[in-house]
Amino acid sequence: MPGFLGSYRHQLDSQGRVSLPAPFRKGREGEPFVLLQTEPEALSLYPEQAWRDVQDDLREMSSRQPRFRHHVLRVTASAVQVSPDAQGRILIPERMRKAVALETEALVVGAINHVQIWDPETFENVTSASDEEFERQIEKVFA
Repeated sequence: MPGFLGSYRHQLDSQGRVSLPAPFRKGREGEPFVLLQTEPEALSLYPEQAWRDVQDDLREMSSRQPRFRHHVLRVTASAVQVSPDAQGRILIPERMRKAVALETEALVVGAINHVQIWDPETFENVTSASDEEFERQIEKVFA
C-alpha cells in the first residue's frame, strides 16, 4: 500500500473534529491512530503499524540514551489514541488544537508513513522557504 500522499483542506467542526481524507482511511477502516504533537507547528497522526515502529525507536532511544527518557515521556504523555467515526472524522483534543493554532480549518497532509495536521497558513509559511542544500539533495532522490 502506498504511503500517505497529498494534502487536503478540511473544516474543523464545532466539536474539534476533522475529516480524514478517504485515501488516508482506505484499507484502515476501524483501525485506531495515535495523535501527538511531534513538532511545534503540527500534529502527527500515526496508523497502528507505523506507531509500533515509532514506539520501538523511542524504546531504543530511552534505553541507549537515558538522558532522553524525560523527553520521550513529554512526547508520549500528550499522545492520544483516536479512531475515525462513521463519517471518517477524528476528534482533536482542545489542548492540541490550541498548541498548533487550529481554529476553523486544518490542512491534512500526507507525510509518507504518517499524516500531519497543520493550520493552513502556518503550513504555507513554513514550507515556502527555499533551502539550497535541500534542492541539491532532492535532485538526487528524483534523478
